[in-house]
Amino acid sequence: MSVPRVIVVMGVSGSGKSTIGERLAERLGWPFFDGDAFHPAENIAKMSQGIPLGDDDRRPWLQAMHGKLIELQAQDQPAVLAASLLKQEYRNLVLTGLHDARLVYLKADPRLLDERLQQRQGHFFNPRLLASQLEILEEPTNAVVMSVDAPTASIVTQLVSELGLAGAS
Repeated sequence: MSVPRVIVVMGVSGSGKSTIGERLAERLGWPFFDGDAFHPAENIAKMSQGIPLGDDDRRPWLQAMHGKLIELQAQDQPAVLAASLLKQEYRNLVLTGLHDARLVYLKADPRLLDERLQQRQGHFFNPRLLASQLEILEEPTNAVVMSVDAPTASIVTQLVSELGLAGAS
């Protein structure tokens, strides 16, 4: 398998997507994009109120992320994106037409996720939504799966190795 130019870090809220994605991008010297930044204001308002998003709510968000990754690919620019992408159809939409893209799935025990969300400050995601995310989660079959019960630095080091990126920058 070729060395990836796009790495998408996925998982439910609280799994550490942004933290792992940022550290991985930092380590590689690549730009990092947080999927939360692509949500329309209406989605953020819903999630803040504890209202789960439906597929129609997610479509513009998914299309925006896909568009950004296609734009970066056209510029031969590598990237790390962190986004929940809970269903296979969401991953298909975001990754369609991308060459050398790899998916990383951050897997965690629901109790750990709940604990992390209860401690999180200043984020719009309402912790009550975790159950709805776990309910719709379709675990990927084509991803590097990482347990999030190790320290961040260990997870990033293991990802760099598993993705064949030891010499990448």
